[in-house]
Amino acid sequence: MSREPSSPRSEPTAVQPWNPRLALLVAATFFMEFLDGTVLTTAIPSIAGDFGVPAAGVNITMTAYLMTVAMGIPLSGWLAERLGARRVFCLAIAVFTVASLLCAASQDLTMLTLSRVLQGLGGAMMVPVGTLVVLRGTPKAELLRATAYLVWPGLLAPVLAPLVGGVLTTYLSWHWIFLINLPLGIAAFLAALRLVPPVAGDRHRRLDWAGLALTTIGVGALVVGLELASSHPDGPWTWPSIAAGVLALAAAAAWMRRAAHPLFDLTVFGTRTFRATNTGGFIYRLTISAVPFLLPLMFQEGFGWSPLHAGIMVAAVFLGNIGIKPATTPLIRRFGFRPVLVCASLASAATFVLCALLTRGTPEPLIFALLVCSGVFRSIGFSAYASVQYADIHPGQLTSANAVSATMVQLATGAGIAIGALLVRVFGSGPVLASGLGSVLGAATDDGGVAAYRSAFLSIALLMLLSTADSLMLHRNAGAEVSRPGPVPAAEPPRRRPA
Repeated sequence: MSREPSSPRSEPTAVQPWNPRLALLVAATFFMEFLDGTVLTTAIPSIAGDFGVPAAGVNITMTAYLMTVAMGIPLSGWLAERLGARRVFCLAIAVFTVASLLCAASQDLTMLTLSRVLQGLGGAMMVPVGTLVVLRGTPKAELLRATAYLVWPGLLAPVLAPLVGGVLTTYLSWHWIFLINLPLGIAAFLAALRLVPPVAGDRHRRLDWAGLALTTIGVGALVVGLELASSHPDGPWTWPSIAAGVLALAAAAAWMRRAAHPLFDLTVFGTRTFRATNTGGFIYRLTISAVPFLLPLMFQEGFGWSPLHAGIMVAAVFLGNIGIKPATTPLIRRFGFRPVLVCASLASAATFVLCALLTRGTPEPLIFALLVCSGVFRSIGFSAYASVQYADIHPGQLTSANAVSATMVQLATGAGIAIGALLVRVFGSGPVLASGLGSVLGAATDDGGVAAYRSAFLSIALLMLLSTADSLMLHRNAGAEVSRPGPVPAAEPPRRRPA
């Protein structure tokens, strides 16, 4: 069995005291990284006008950023072990902040794209290394509290991005999308120097070059394929890119199972709770990620709302996220992970069905209340998955589990947007099917502009049920060491896969 070698210098000698300020710092840096991944969407027309290029051409800046983040994550785990997590995390914040300044100062599309690549490189190191810093200093009894801090950026950033980008672009200029990162980045860098505990790196740690190459190529090809699937599904490179990415990742997994010093310790998938986060949890994140993409489009193209009107309404999801956040930890402690995950996925599927029932005549307060409820269940599910994935992981596997999880989150987000766009396109080009589903929902015959979105919401509701089925198969005491610290029945012991 191949195992990731460990060194006394690559792990802390003792568990550090739980530090909420450190968790809040890491969460703030994550928010910057996640927000910059999507906030540029609303500024594309302004950037295209300033640079004198077609609006479609500006999409390359978003693709370059997302691809760099996803491709850089596998290497960041090794860098944290080799150089020390504190040094790499501070470097990541500095790179991200300087790159933000270069983005704001860009005079043409080429400079902006290259600056976004540099910004993505900093973001790739902030995401997993920051999480690793928090997890290493958090005993399992406090893991729920720690993940409660870390999960909110992934919940709020996709929802707030259209509103933030619209306000900054409308009342200031697109440059401020990047300029606001400067004071935040400087403050985060100074706070990191003070709060992140120094842990010596292992300078003798070897790098699995073959595993890194296969993983980087696979993730990059898959991200590009998913981006093309959402914007140019009929393009000649869309499906070949996705297929190449899947094959490269399969080859990477086969290599690392046999390598003497693998890039990742893939035995983490022998732990049921971690595996659930990357099977049912992957589907959960995928479907949830499709909602902030589908809702604004349905409100604008189907209901005829303005972008600002749609953005304000979608912000109701944000209110649900925040409103339930103080209750997520007590809920998990009271009922355990399995019931919470099952209920969160079922309730989320129900809200998707209700979104499919919306019409132009639906009262806006009712729509607002529905989206608040959707945000509530979204927050509960995200928090539960973020906590249970590390519940049964032992310290020697933490770096690999963290890097794998961060990569899967990026892929799930990209896949959610791609599948949302694909569903709208498929149902929008199939009037018979779309009108048929619309008639089932009691839609008016002149509501064709909304029918494709109705069908898309019904489809992701069905997809969400796969996540429910996976959660039902969890052990009844899964993650009990985290959800109910103390003398509770043990969860299923982690299983090791034979070599």
